[in-house]
Amino acid sequence: MSSIAVAPRPHRVLADVVARPSTRSRAFAVDAALVTAGALFVAVLAQVSIPLWPVPITGQTLGVIVVGAALGARRGAASLTVYLLAGLAGLPVFADFTGTIAAVAKPSFGFIIGFIAAAAVAGWFAERSWDRRPVLAFVGFAAASVIPFLFGIPYMALILNAVLGMELSFWQILEAGLFPFIVGGIIKAAIAAALIPAAWALVRRLDRR
Repeated sequence: MSSIAVAPRPHRVLADVVARPSTRSRAFAVDAALVTAGALFVAVLAQVSIPLWPVPITGQTLGVIVVGAALGARRGAASLTVYLLAGLAGLPVFADFTGTIAAVAKPSFGFIIGFIAAAAVAGWFAERSWDRRPVLAFVGFAAASVIPFLFGIPYMALILNAVLGMELSFWQILEAGLFPFIVGGIIKAAIAAALIPAAWALVRRLDRR
């Protein structure tokens, strides 16, 4: 008998239940539409913005978590990649209806890069059915909410210190790029942990009819 363990197959996410294409060609078209819709959803929430230096508080993280959980890891990451590329191409999808290649020089751009990985993490938890129970959903989504900071804070420090020559200390970097966002991040994870399980409950109710 083989001792090689077989990895469990990921469970369906919300998008798999709501959109059920009948052929492979239709599946590709549906995936493309879902990825595009996810990028648009994040772009809309990006305009819910509270100006703050050097990184504004926006609704993007909530959008990232919801998109990742609803689409799954692969499509969620693809959706945020589309969002990033659309902004760099000049479409006004970033906060305050901005979008330009010059965004790479902004202290906040590292967070946008981190959104891709965050969506993948949220999707990974969803593919293991963590998104169907509020408590587990909150834990998974809170973990996903941490990911943008792992990219954003070092990137912000690089721009502020190495590029702009501000010579901020590590503590000052955290005061600018982490501490103001902790409470908001918890609230966004809680909102997503209420929305996604509620959507699952609605789907189950409709399936029983």
